[in-house]
Formats: sequence, C-alpha cells, structure tokens
Amino acid sequence: MRKKQCNKILVRDSYTEEAKRCLSKLNISEKIELLSGKMSLEEVRDAIQNRRKTHYNEFPYRGGGCEKAGIPPVLFVDGTRGVVCGSGKATCFPVSVLRGATFDPILERKIGEAIAEEVKAAGGNLFAGICVNLPYHPGWGRSQESYGEDTFLLGEMGAALTEGIQEKGIIACVKHFAFNSMENARFDVSISASKRAEREVFLPQFKRCIDAGAGAVMSSYNQYQGSMCGQNDYLLRKVLKEEWKFDGFVMTDFNWGIKDTVLAIHAGQDLEMPNTNFYGDNLRKAFENGEVEEKVIEEAALRIVRTVLSTQSKLQDSIQKNIQKKDSCNYKEHQKLALECAREGITMVKNENQILPLKGKRAQGNIVILGRLADQEVTGDKGSSQVYPPYVTTILKGIQKAATGAEIIYYNGDSLSHSKRLAKEADTVIVVVGNDFHDEGEYVKSDDGMEAVMHMGGDRQEGVGLKERDRNLIMEITSVRKDAIVVLLGGGMIMMQEWISEVAAVLLSYYPGMEGGTAIGEILFGKVNPSGKLPFVVPKRETDLPKIDWKAKEQVYEYYRGYTLLQKKGVEPLFPFGYGLSYTTFTMYDMKVWQEQESIYASIQVNNNGKREGDEIVQMYVGVPNSTVERPERILKAFQRVHLKKGESKRVVLSCRIEDMGFYDEEKGTVRIEYTTYAVYLGNSSDLNDLQKYSFLLSAIM
Repeated sequence: MRKKQCNKILVRDSYTEEAKRCLSKLNISEKIELLSGKMSLEEVRDAIQNRRKTHYNEFPYRGGGCEKAGIPPVLFVDGTRGVVCGSGKATCFPVSVLRGATFDPILERKIGEAIAEEVKAAGGNLFAGICVNLPYHPGWGRSQESYGEDTFLLGEMGAALTEGIQEKGIIACVKHFAFNSMENARFDVSISASKRAEREVFLPQFKRCIDAGAGAVMSSYNQYQGSMCGQNDYLLRKVLKEEWKFDGFVMTDFNWGIKDTVLAIHAGQDLEMPNTNFYGDNLRKAFENGEVEEKVIEEAALRIVRTVLSTQSKLQDSIQKNIQKKDSCNYKEHQKLALECAREGITMVKNENQILPLKGKRAQGNIVILGRLADQEVTGDKGSSQVYPPYVTTILKGIQKAATGAEIIYYNGDSLSHSKRLAKEADTVIVVVGNDFHDEGEYVKSDDGMEAVMHMGGDRQEGVGLKERDRNLIMEITSVRKDAIVVLLGGGMIMMQEWISEVAAVLLSYYPGMEGGTAIGEILFGKVNPSGKLPFVVPKRETDLPKIDWKAKEQVYEYYRGYTLLQKKGVEPLFPFGYGLSYTTFTMYDMKVWQEQESIYASIQVNNNGKREGDEIVQMYVGVPNSTVERPERILKAFQRVHLKKGESKRVVLSCRIEDMGFYDEEKGTVRIEYTTYAVYLGNSSDLNDLQKYSFLLSAIM
C-alpha cells in the first residue's frame, strides 16, 4: 500500500553544511572540475562503437571529485537489466518490461538491492538504470528498458528499484528526463504535449522516484517544446528542483546531452558526463566573461558534493557490515533472484484446451523445437544496458533441462518444408519466434554517419508485428499442427492477430534474462505456474495505436495512449492491459469501497478454486464518469500480487490517495479534485469483463 510520503533513504539536507565546508577549500576552477566528467570522448565513443578491447562502461566512469578537499568522485555504472561494468560476473536480470509484467514492487526492490551490491563490487557509487520513460508508441526501440505503458505502474516499479538501490548506499539515477521514447530521432526530435498530458501521463512516474529518494536524474537528448531537455530551464529548474524539491543532482546523457554551456548551467544541469566538452574550460571562460555567476556554479557543486557525501556515509556502513558478514556480493543468490523474476513475469496469453502444462505423451515423447532464437542467448539489446553475465540459459537448454525422458529435436526453421515435416511427426511442437538486438534497442551511428559496428536495432519502424520469416514459419507449422505452442521473445508489444487463432498456446517471454530459458522450461512443463500480466495492451490492428513519425523533427505526444486510447475509441483489444492466464483459476467477490481521510480504499475476497497454488494480480482502476473534463474511462491506481494455495481465500485491500485522483487544471496550474461520483473497479485486467464495479460519492474532508 502506497504511503503518502516516502522517507528518503539518503537524508541529503543533513550533509549540506559538510558539503559547504568542503567547497570552501576550493577555488572557482576546482569547483568547476566537480561539474566535469573525467573520461575522454574518444575512449567512451570508441568503446560504444567496438573500436577498443574494453566494452562500454567496463569500469565505472568518473566525474567530479577532489581529493584535497575529501570529496569522492561520482563513479557511474550503467544498465537497466543489471551492472554493465566488468565481464563475466554481473547478473543479467530480465529486462524492465518483464519486471513490469510481474506487478511486484517487493521483488523489484530486492533486485535493486542486488544490483547495488554488484555496483559496489565493480567499484561504482551510482547506478543509472532506473528508466521510467513511458513508451508513447510500443515501437520505441528501448521499450524493453521501461516497465510498460502505464504511468502508475512505471512509478511504483521505478520507486521500488530506487529504494532498493539506495538502501545499499548507491546513488540511484532516474532517466531519461523527459519525453524520451523515440530512439532513432532522439538527437533531433522536439516533443510537444498538452499540460494535462505532461502532468498526468509523462512526468508523474519521475516524481514518484524523486519522492522515493532518488539522488540523481539524467536528462534526455531530445527537445521538449523546442528546448533541449539537457538545458531546459522549465523541466530541470522549475519542475524538478523548485516544484518537486529535488535535492540531488542532474547529469547529462552521455557525450551529446548539452550544446550550450551558459544555457545548460543556468537551466540546472549540474554534471556533464562522462567527458567534459561544454563545462570545464568553457564554463571557466563563461565565468570569467561574466556570463555565469559563481553562485550558479556553487549551487551545482553543492548538489553533487552533498549527494556523494551522504551516499559515501551509507556506503561505508554497508561495506563494513558486508565485511563482517563476508558476503559482500553473492552472485549466486542474485542469479536465483533473476530466475524468480523470470518465473513471475513471463505471461501466458493463450492456452487452448489446457494444452499447457505439458504432460503425458506430450511431455515424454518427441518434442520438436523450431526457430533460430531458441538456441541463442537473447537477453536484450547490445546498447548501453548490455550486461556480460557468466552464462545464459537459452530456451533450448531450459527445455532440455525440464523435459526429462523426452526426445528433443531442434531445428532453426530455415527450411519451411523441413520444419513442417518435423512438426507433423512430433508429439509436441514448440515454435520460438520474435525479436533480438538486430530488431530493436539503442541505436548509434558512427562519426561518418554509418551504423556502428555493434548494430543496434533502434525503433521498430516497419511495424510491431512478427517479421515475415517468423509469420511464415508459424503458418507453415499450423497447416499441419493446430496444437503448436508459440514462445515469443521481444522487448515490447508484439502484434498477434494475424496468426494467434491458428496456435494452441502463447507464452510472452520478453527478454527473460540469464535464467530465462530455465523459467520457460519450468512453465511449459508445469513446475512453475505462470503469473505475469501484460504491462501493455495488445490491439487487433496497428491502426489502433497512436500515430507517430519515427523520423520526425517534431512529434506531439497526445493525452491518450495504450489501453486508454483504445478505451476512448471504444475498440476491443486482442488482449487488455493487465491480462495474463494461470494454470489455476481465481474468483473475486464481495467488493467493498470506502473513503478514509485522504484516501479511498477498496477490498475484495480472492479465492483460488483451481487445482494448484498460484499468484494473482488484483488491480484497481478508477474512473470519473461525470467529470467536467475529458478523462480515461478507467485507469490503474493500485495493484497487489497475492499468492494463494489450492482452495485458499484472502481479502485484498488496495488504496488510492485522493490527490492522485485529480486532474491537472491547465488554467490554474494545479491539480484539481472533483467531489463527485467515482467508479472504482477491481479485477485481474483492465477489461470490463474482468472487473467488478462500485460507484461512490467522494466527499470533501472537513
């Protein structure tokens, strides 16, 4: 249950005076150095483009610091699915979108703590892996790095990761602030949005992470309303620092995050990373020319120093405890956590005639696995979030491990006729299709404008369905087998309407991390009961998605997107947001709703009336039917994962703060609460058929 105000893990204000004492020992040039990354452009760029023996961020990238004044540097570690630094040790967790599908902030906090331990082991003190950008369109190449399409889900999961990381004394850096969900055009595009879209859809998840205590924010490459986000006074100073009272520091996205020294420092950009181009000597010249006052530089330096000092204290305490326990970084336990996460997030969206879990002859006979991705280490893109784990369990290996006694035949599917012959003779057919780093992810061009050696997929500009090769494989197999099982891989929503009626079962596996193959094998053979829920809607037609021009110089982000857009259009999706099947069955009944001071509460009895234990996700949506402004028909406001044994029943209570039920009044520039009739929905997806409704009149607190 969400608290009204999260206590910050790092109480930075208490370190203000100490930071001022440190700064008092420094001259202006030394203060400017605190605002400057210490890497060279060449070594970072060449690592990104595979021109060096070391990979990108193989060691922490240093920024600021001053030994004579006792000021530690910022030691940057990247990644959203684990720690990028090092080679062959780090845990590769499932990508964030799968973790969003778990709807499990408690697990996400544990993942944050594990990542923080690995950051410390790598020698870092800042983790820049909390991505809460909302994918305006699911074709965004880096959708995999965020938690899904819903603002509330993004905020809750991002806040959990933030708290877990900072509990262990590591600075949590939230990115990319803001409106960053176009990859190929990210250096050129200017995003615009209405104030309501800005304040109700695209910014609240960032504020949620700030309220959870995040120590740093990374600005984004794109422009907002014509102003580059890295030097956008409205976003960085007015919203983030003044309105939200953020007391940490802002850092640039790498290498190209700012373009104007004076604009950037005045807008509230504190630290240029990882190299210094516009700060350093250029900032010193701007100061000497009277373009920048010392107090502006002093403020930025204070924010950085205060944050690092407060973290250093927490970090030293944590290190000392770990030395005493002799378990400073338990990679084996972290790998188990990665497996647990994959088990919770993999989402079953179809299971005709309960073909899954496999049993009897289907489990013990001749099992044919088709598709090139089944035997590849598919953990996500090869951009700045790439992790280098000691091993990866592929889907093929995972099935081989789970299918004891069965004969496994694998073929990559290159020949459709051969695939068809194998399928026709099999007891079970599993088709593995989807995307990998060639198809989506971070996108980089080299200096000559050519694609980098480590080609990154960028946005899915040709559509968000399966590639023709994969569609052809499915249709060829299903011409002789109507009981084929499809395992989908990919970092975002994949259209299924064209082929799903021809197959018996579908598992959406996202990019499931280093132990993903193990989890898939366990789910297919029934050792694990699937419990993931879709963190996005799956429409029947791509035309139901928001309109977007992936090469645009200007793009409008509208108020409606994802499942709220389909609600507005009155369009039925193929699969609704929050949807996912289980091997057991749950019923919900006896719904109650009440208001208590500053929140509304809703409770419901959840019963497992199936034949095995399992997890259900209870979801709470709220709508305002008679609102004076246009609003989504219903939108997610709370959720809770509940585990039930066979035959067990539990009452689940969810809550929503009244202030989170308001709308942004564009004329008054503030959130407005309507004291009218509200509709509260409880169920296990956003579809009305899966929800129970209760209407009540919200009253003002006297």
